Amino acid sequence: MTKKVLFCATVDFHFKAFHLPYMEWFKEQGWEVHVAASGNMELPYVDKKYNLSIQRSPLHRDNLKAYKELKTVINHNKYNLIHCHTPMGGALARLAARQARKKGAAVIYTAHGFHFCKGASFVNWLLYYPIEKILARYTDCLITINQEDYQLATKRFKTKHIEHVHGVGINTDNFKPANEKEKIQLKKSFGYQPNDFLLFYAAEFNKNKNQQLLIQSLALIKDKIPQAKLLLAGKGPLLEKCRELAADLEISHMVDFLGYQNDLHQIVPMCDVAVASSFREGLPVNIMEAMACELPIVALDNRGHRELIQNNKNGWIIDDSDHTTVFADKIEMLARIKTLKCKLGKNGRDIILKKYSINKVLIEKKKIYRSYMQETEDIKWKVH
Repeated sequence: MTKKVLFCATVDFHFKAFHLPYMEWFKEQGWEVHVAASGNMELPYVDKKYNLSIQRSPLHRDNLKAYKELKTVINHNKYNLIHCHTPMGGALARLAARQARKKGAAVIYTAHGFHFCKGASFVNWLLYYPIEKILARYTDCLITINQEDYQLATKRFKTKHIEHVHGVGINTDNFKPANEKEKIQLKKSFGYQPNDFLLFYAAEFNKNKNQQLLIQSLALIKDKIPQAKLLLAGKGPLLEKCRELAADLEISHMVDFLGYQNDLHQIVPMCDVAVASSFREGLPVNIMEAMACELPIVALDNRGHRELIQNNKNGWIIDDSDHTTVFADKIEMLARIKTLKCKLGKNGRDIILKKYSINKVLIEKKKIYRSYMQETEDIKWKVH
């Protein structure tokens, strides 16, 4: 009988963005691949897809419906392996898979950055920490993607196995540096001038991502580096407030709101510096993609940024109380000293190739998957 794996998350786009190589690998091993998440997106390498009523908010009443739907899916399909992601996808899947685990299914959960961490709000600790602590007992393997989360999990959670892997893996063939001629051509194709100094950040416009800091920093150097432009990709509830802030600071002509983008592998290489202003990150893919394209990084201090950025090697982590001024100073320095920009950028790609490429992470994931693939047997699902 063909073995089956279920991937579960809150929304299906999560899998398109981060997990297709792992689904492809399961198909190559002869496994049947199923996906359960909210959304109607078509995904390659998937044999069956279930559109559930999962909502991001833990308090949304639709999550009870989603739990019942997911429990039915799991019990009907008799999975050998269930790999869940995202806070709500991970919570509902582990609750729904309790009976399946008793019959031999293995449950893996990847924490893409706990919502509770050093510096997180009391509300986050109050809401998310007890949930994760309770659900740890229904988890066969907990995968963390940064050292801070790994240390926290090993000290506080009772899970059979806790592993650390280097993120979701970056495709270094898609995200690669452009030479000077290619940069100029790319800039022209997107409507920019060859000497424009492009700063890039891709993130949802929400309180955590904190794009206001970047806009305020740019305003401090608008006269010193007039060719600087801040490219902000993404959508979100604070988008219009950021537009208004740029207008109030009289730099609307220097800030481009790109909306959601499907062609980041073309946008990122044409840029000069990646900036990141978020308060909380697990292991940010946008930073890794920028590093793969040889962009130096200027980022606010948090656990995910600390995992990737080494001061004066591939960029800077800003932990000074005067974030805005220091951000502006570092950007100005990179605009004026091209050799420094190039050196930091090259070091960043070396870091990605060494630890965070899709090939490196796939080796780590395959080792974990294989340990559970050998343990799960179809016969365990038979009714005795």
